[in-house]
Amino acid sequence: MERQNFVINIGRQLGSGGKPIGEIIARRLGVKLYDKELINLSARESGLCPECFEQADERGRKGVLATLVGYLRAPFTGYEGGNTNNILANESLFRIQSDVIRNIAARESAIFVGRCADYILRDYPRCVNVFITADERDRCARLSGRLHCTEAEARAMMERVDSQRASYYNYYSSRTWGEAATYHLCVNSSVLGDEGTADFILEFAARKLHEQF
Repeated sequence: MERQNFVINIGRQLGSGGKPIGEIIARRLGVKLYDKELINLSARESGLCPECFEQADERGRKGVLATLVGYLRAPFTGYEGGNTNNILANESLFRIQSDVIRNIAARESAIFVGRCADYILRDYPRCVNVFITADERDRCARLSGRLHCTEAEARAMMERVDSQRASYYNYYSSRTWGEAATYHLCVNSSVLGDEGTADFILEFAARKLHEQF
C-alpha cells in the first residue's frame, strides 16, 4: 500500500543542531528538507525579490518592520519615503510563504525547519511537530566551530537569534515558541547527539503516524 504523505516540522534553538538533525531525518526517509529554500520558492510564486523574504525571515513584528523598510516603503523600489502599509506588506509575505508550505505538504512528504510550519499546518492530520534544544555549552561549541567566533560572540548570537525566532513565531502563531505544550515532542540533542536524536525523533514519528520508517 502506498504511504500517505506526512510532514515533520522542526523548531529549534540556535546551535542545537536542528537543521543537521533534520537533514539526517530527511536523508533516511528519502524526503526533502525545506529551510531557506522556501525563500526562493516564495519569491518565485509571488514575483517579489528574494531579499524581501530574507529580511523578514523568522523575525518578530518589530524586526520585520525594521528590516523591510527599505523594500516596503514603496512598491519594492527601495524608495526611502514613508508608507503606512508596512504591516499589511509583512502579513502578505507571511501569507505567501504559508501558501508555499501548504502546497508542498499537499503534494509530498517533507521536513520543514522553522518558518512557523507547525502552526501553518496545524490542520494537517499527518504532522509531527518537534522542538530541539541543547545544553548551552554544546550550542556555543557548535556555533564557535562553525562560525569561528568566540564563546562570548556565540552566546550573544544565540540570545539575539532565539529572541527573533520567538518574536516571529509568537506573533504569527499566537502560541509560545519553545514551550513544551506547543509541540508533540521536545528533545535535548546534547543527550543523544545528532544521529541519536534523529533516531529518537524517527521512532516517535513512526508511532504517531503509524508508519514503519
